[in-house]
Amino acid sequence: MTAEQQKKPRAQDDWTTEIVVLIALVLLGVGGAWLAAKVGAGFTHAPEPPSNPLSFLVAMVKGDYSWPGSAAGAVAAGEALLLGVAGLAVYRVRQRMRNKPDVDGAAEHLAKGEELGKLTLKGAAATAERLGVQGKVPGVFIGRSVKGRQPLFGSYEDMHVDIWGPRTGKTTRRAIPAILDGPGAVLVTSNKRDIVDATRGPRAARGPVWVFDPQQVAAEAPSWWWNPLSYVTDVAKARKMADHFASGSRDANASTDAFFDPAGQDLLANLLLAAACAKAPITQIYTWLSNPKDDTPERILRGAGHTMAADGLSGVITAPDKQRSGIYGVAQQMASCLINPEVNRWVTPPGDPRAPEFDPHAFVRTGGTLYSLSREGRDSAGPLVTALTVAVVEAAEEYATTQRGGRLPLPLIGVLDEAANVCRWRALPDLYSHYGSRGIILMTILQSWAQGIEVWGERGMEKLWSAANVRVYGGGVSDTRFLGDLSELAGEFELREYQTSRESESYGWSGNRTVSESVRRERVLQVSDLGAMPPGRALVLASGTKPVLVETIPWWEGPYASEVQASLRKYDPGAR
Repeated sequence: MTAEQQKKPRAQDDWTTEIVVLIALVLLGVGGAWLAAKVGAGFTHAPEPPSNPLSFLVAMVKGDYSWPGSAAGAVAAGEALLLGVAGLAVYRVRQRMRNKPDVDGAAEHLAKGEELGKLTLKGAAATAERLGVQGKVPGVFIGRSVKGRQPLFGSYEDMHVDIWGPRTGKTTRRAIPAILDGPGAVLVTSNKRDIVDATRGPRAARGPVWVFDPQQVAAEAPSWWWNPLSYVTDVAKARKMADHFASGSRDANASTDAFFDPAGQDLLANLLLAAACAKAPITQIYTWLSNPKDDTPERILRGAGHTMAADGLSGVITAPDKQRSGIYGVAQQMASCLINPEVNRWVTPPGDPRAPEFDPHAFVRTGGTLYSLSREGRDSAGPLVTALTVAVVEAAEEYATTQRGGRLPLPLIGVLDEAANVCRWRALPDLYSHYGSRGIILMTILQSWAQGIEVWGERGMEKLWSAANVRVYGGGVSDTRFLGDLSELAGEFELREYQTSRESESYGWSGNRTVSESVRRERVLQVSDLGAMPPGRALVLASGTKPVLVETIPWWEGPYASEVQASLRKYDPGAR
């Protein structure tokens, strides 16, 4: 950041500024009164004041000139009003300048003006026009540039990765605005209800709203259900779903057994496939896992023509007791969320036959909003949240392949808030860049770099970060390695310093002055600047553009403020 200028301390008895301001006000007042008298005299045909404002003041004091009536008073009042408005404007500007965060000084050395390129309203609008997307906004709003105050957007083919520490405004300034602006279907994951309460009302006015809440994060009663096995149409998808259960039950860097963990995941995949073939509820797999000698799923798979899967399952069932119990134990742990009857109410046929079943393929075609919520920790519903998220995104991808240009007619916006806690999608880094070309715009929001490593490992997190077109750091992180990388990407600037010296003689100063100049390079943003980034500021690193410092805008300063407030009054228990 630019180095702070060293200011000479002001002496306590130095009233120079106050005296100058007082003299200026007196002169302004005298000049205004003289002008009012001159204009007023013209209306009342009274004698004009002396031609010089100072002579006018002397004449008024001596009584040699009389004030020319009410017309002059009205002009003077108008002048006073204009001066008051101007003074208020100056005061507001000074207050705004005084309240600017220290980090704003860095904006001068980051991207600005034409350097912002495709991030600007014009750039995003050009991309939206090329893609044939019409909406209220030309892309996913990011914020306003601190330098120049230009609104900035990610285009409808850009993927986002955000890292915001706790209580830095990621929900109010990033997630909620993105949800509200979504031109088509919107998918949201979270572990808190605030994001639902704030956006549910405005989104309901634009299409159906589905709240998947198996752990009562938002206290939502199950008025609909989703069958996870409707996704399992072949062996490959059974293995994908088993992977969601596996990644939801352990960290990427956790120690695993080279034999039992893969074998347990394969067993789970085969049981998922068997349950799907039998059109059984997903809870059936836990029943099978509780009885390792039950060969029913093997017979189902053979009857459905899945001979290889049946052979694999048979090999586990007939394995030695210790080996079999170890494999089944691992699979049971992966599917532990199915023990909870409250969770199962959302993924098994309900008692009310009129309750609708959620269809991901219909959802991506007709639009609407899906909120998928889960708590974190052991036995959470995170694997089901991940499975539902993947089912929707893959349905969108399938639909996109049938459309012009292989893209969705209206982009799907996926806000994966708390992704590392509730949507541990292991394959996400490998798919990220591809989805942007399909019109599936994902925003993965994490609290730290380390949180991403827990899910995808070091290389996977690096791959996800690199695959994103828009990378946003919203402050609140103390990881010096990550902040150091950002500081390096923000670059350096030349700091010029001047030093003045005078030559002295035996009888005092000679008056000869020498000015020397030195130049050194400084980081635009130090690690300490990034660590202390205040709420309302973010560093944005977009592909093909220098980093830019951005002012993030909360929803209450946006176009949907009244609608969000109405939504909160209706759905937020604390507002009732």
